[in-house]
Amino acid sequence: MEFQSLGRREVDQRIGLLDRLAACFTDHRNPESIEHSVRDLVAQRDLTGERRVREQDRGNPLAASSTLNRLELGLPESATSDRYKRIAADSDAMDRLLVDLFLESYRKPPRKVWLDLDATDDPLHGQQEGRFFHGYYRCYCYLPLYIFSGEHLLCARLRTADKDASSGSVD
Repeated sequence: MEFQSLGRREVDQRIGLLDRLAACFTDHRNPESIEHSVRDLVAQRDLTGERRVREQDRGNPLAASSTLNRLELGLPESATSDRYKRIAADSDAMDRLLVDLFLESYRKPPRKVWLDLDATDDPLHGQQEGRFFHGYYRCYCYLPLYIFSGEHLLCARLRTADKDASSGSVD
């Protein structure tokens, strides 16, 4: 599938990305108290400030940033008991989704796959948990690991910068 000329909505309509990504979360909130579904939160999560204002101006109610942060901060082991972080991501399901999307982009699965492992700095501003000064990048940062095959993202891991760039990979 060729998506370079398509917008986010068109891609979502073709492959059901938002529904599939939302299915990677478990929502332990009280259904009667939910204003924004997990799918709505996932859809809003990638909107920049300017786009969020435009969506709001169109009459689309948006979740507060504290609600959106719950997508990222909820932990599976505590989501049933934590009052504020009741949405938990299943990281294994997200990994499977990225690989499934990669495989679905081919008519038949490729015979060989070349993996490109990239670690890059994600500079921090403030006293975030896990911050670490990285001498190479000369800043406090995280050092996420990304695994690509061509243009396809297959895996992403947020890591602290006190690790070697190749940490988590195998020969």
